[in-house]
Amino acid sequence: IDKTPCRTSMLTGKMYTIKFLIGHETRCYENFWMKKYVFMNFCETLKEVANLCDGKKVSIKEAIAMFLIIICHNLRHRVVAERFQHSLHTVSKWFRIILKAVCKLGTNIIHQRNQTSTHPHIRGNPKYYPYFKDCIGAIDGMHVSAWASASKQAAFRGRKVLVTQNVLVVCDFDMLFTFVYSGWEGTANDSRVFLDALSLENNFPKPNGDQFYLIDSGFSNMPGYLAPFRRNKYHLHDFREGGGRPRGKEELFNYRHSSLRNVIERCFGVLKARFPILKLMPSYPIRRQRLILIACCTIHNFIRMQNGANTLFEQYAQQLMDMDDQWLCLEQQGVNQNQAVEMAQVRQTITNEMWENYCRS
Repeated sequence: IDKTPCRTSMLTGKMYTIKFLIGHETRCYENFWMKKYVFMNFCETLKEVANLCDGKKVSIKEAIAMFLIIICHNLRHRVVAERFQHSLHTVSKWFRIILKAVCKLGTNIIHQRNQTSTHPHIRGNPKYYPYFKDCIGAIDGMHVSAWASASKQAAFRGRKVLVTQNVLVVCDFDMLFTFVYSGWEGTANDSRVFLDALSLENNFPKPNGDQFYLIDSGFSNMPGYLAPFRRNKYHLHDFREGGGRPRGKEELFNYRHSSLRNVIERCFGVLKARFPILKLMPSYPIRRQRLILIACCTIHNFIRMQNGANTLFEQYAQQLMDMDDQWLCLEQQGVNQNQAVEMAQVRQTITNEMWENYCRS
């Protein structure tokens, strides 16, 4: 065994971390996707939530810095070990510790907020108000990169022949995730994932009373979940290519439904831009891959709550992202006819009122 010291750089991990915290604001942001005060608050919050303590060789700030650099830049542990001058074992150990702590924080900040009044984003826009006054968010599916052994890859290959995990996500109009259900194989039936999230004890934030979520046409209307009209234009690029003006009341409803539900596509855009690890997952165990996604969504929420003016949020805030049909599923499961009729009536009432006002304007 070669016992020659390996990590012998004068720039220790502690010094490397301090350089970010006392240096230019841009350096901290470019490496951690956080401003310095957000990073410090994040460290203190994790200490409190998970009872973290400094180790003999690694402080909590340094451990969190290593963790963030790994998931924000998709660096391998060996690269981080060299940069922070620690053994591979130390980097891997602290990665697991911080991952567990961030997921614990996620149970506190990935949840539905107070929804007793109409969101300002809806109330302040005549395209949406009063038609969507009871809408509390959007639901969509997302495929993120996964790693699986050769014997298990068939189950994880999504429709684009990539190895992925199928994730159900709920967000509100503040671009905050309120529910994340991860771990399903890329080939899993989309309706099955959705209905499983509703039926199991997963703390799904179900709508109350007249409240509802916006869903895509892959699922039938049912109380609390409002879908667009099928066999009509829906995606925003279809309207742009067709001149932009909807033809008929169903298209008008679909256009406004699509533009309002687009908030969840913007959330996906921010998430994947901030965490490239979700585009090319390293060879972690499946359970750890699930936790990494939860951790990314947790950090997304934390940054949004701490610093709403974050550059990535500003970049995606007003963009109209084209929606992916990867969750489109023609097979409807678990919805009885009475439920479908009830929500169809709600949709038709909204559509008629919207069209009448549109024609008068």
